[in-house]
Amino acid sequence: MSQILAVVTLTKDRVGGGAPIFVVEQEDDLQKVSFSLEKILDANAHDLKNGTMILVKHT
Repeated sequence: MSQILAVVTLTKDRVGGGAPIFVVEQEDDLQKVSFSLEKILDANAHDLKNGTMILVKHT
């Protein structure tokens, strides 16, 4: 079972749901925030290739 812990995106209007959403302004920030959260949350960052990354905890 896997759980989405967070979403990092360039465009807030493309995402929704129950996970925390972090909105950034630049592609560079998308990578930085995602990889920082990956370490903090002990999760895996997955790039959806549309300006959005999800942080997933795989169990």
